[in-house]
Amino acid sequence: MVEIQKEWLLSARKGDPDAFGRIVEAFQKPVYNLCFRMLGNSEDAEDAAQETFWRAFQGLSRYDPKRSFGTWLLSIAAHYCIDRLRKKRLNLLSLESLLPEDDAPDPAPGPENQTDQKQGQAAVQELLANLGKEERAMIVMRYWYDMSYEEIGRALSCSISAVKSRLHRARQTLAQRWTTVHGPAPAWAGERHE
Repeated sequence: MVEIQKEWLLSARKGDPDAFGRIVEAFQKPVYNLCFRMLGNSEDAEDAAQETFWRAFQGLSRYDPKRSFGTWLLSIAAHYCIDRLRKKRLNLLSLESLLPEDDAPDPAPGPENQTDQKQGQAAVQELLANLGKEERAMIVMRYWYDMSYEEIGRALSCSISAVKSRLHRARQTLAQRWTTVHGPAPAWAGERHE
């Protein structure tokens, strides 16, 4: 976390609403993106992001400054989204939501590329929709946010070995389903953990 964000956090913990507003501005995109990936639509993601920031504001006194604020905040978002998914039993997540905006394809690709992109998006959506809610959260945290096993474990309240084994099983499941439909598994399916 940047030094100025630490100052904002200290001020926000002392009750400064403007400082918390700056924190919201700094973290609104990653929180919204995580919520969107988990819930699958922008309206639910906006509601979940607002709820995440509200819960973070209410729980600032419980935040441990020795830990990453971003990880703490994303864990609030992930838990809230998992709870919503359990209630609604949603099975949505698209490839588009996994692509960072900076790495997004050319906004005007040719017709062949558009068709390939749509087919790829549909294939990944189908694969991810079949994962359990927590496994989906782990995949998003690991491969979108590049969070460590430790950070994922803290965020989802499970052991590092549970994170590793669930990610391994999720990758195997994704690879098997991919192979069944599309041929050889992609490189990410064979990732090994230490």
